[in-house]
Amino acid sequence: MVPRPRERAEQICFLLEDEGAHVLAIPLLELEPPTDPRPLQAAAELLRRFAWVAFASERGVTALVEATRTAGTLDLLRTRKLAAVGPGTAAALDAHGLEATLVASVSSGEGLAEALLPRLQPAEVVLLPAAEEGRRSIEEGLRAAGVTVERVAAYRSRPAGSAPEGWAEVVAHPPRCVLFGSPRTVEAFLGLPGAGALVPGLRAVAVGPTTAAALRAQGWEPAAIATSPTPPEWVEAAVRAVEG
Repeated sequence: MVPRPRERAEQICFLLEDEGAHVLAIPLLELEPPTDPRPLQAAAELLRRFAWVAFASERGVTALVEATRTAGTLDLLRTRKLAAVGPGTAAALDAHGLEATLVASVSSGEGLAEALLPRLQPAEVVLLPAAEEGRRSIEEGLRAAGVTVERVAAYRSRPAGSAPEGWAEVVAHPPRCVLFGSPRTVEAFLGLPGAGALVPGLRAVAVGPTTAAALRAQGWEPAAIATSPTPPEWVEAAVRAVEG
């Protein structure tokens, strides 16, 4: 099971199917604009203030690009130094004609903060377009070192509902494993009716250490953790989970 709409997980689904898997793509989260979009738009309009923009997700990239298009500052965004939490986020930048200056070698908020710190010059300000309800590890790591960070809500996520389309099939015919791409997805899955009864027979695959920690916090030990948050590595982890 891939808890995303298929159009947002096509490569993962295709790679899993190449391995002989039957893939259930069931979106558990809906992504929406932030409750108050004004701070994001203001940041896009005042983009010149920021030397760096740090992206913790692909959706954060899309949201800021859309805001800069509205503000007429997309060309200015191309001149900023852009930091990506991992290869997937760097690929999202590339899809918009933007190049990542820095890609964290450890794909987590802590890893991105650690990678950024040696690259920052005194008085440089970092813009962080992030999920409204997202973790604070990037800004906390940077601020602890005296860096000025402006975090703006770029989007928010909410559970897709108590019975998303396809969930009845999951309950009736549980899959061998579930791929989790974020702590928020773990929460959404476990909040669905009947999910708790499925857990003992399911193998959880985490996209990285942060998601693995979220699973463990719920008493669910991951069967495998992707070595990097890319579709091939995620699929390789799923194969290990099933074969192990």
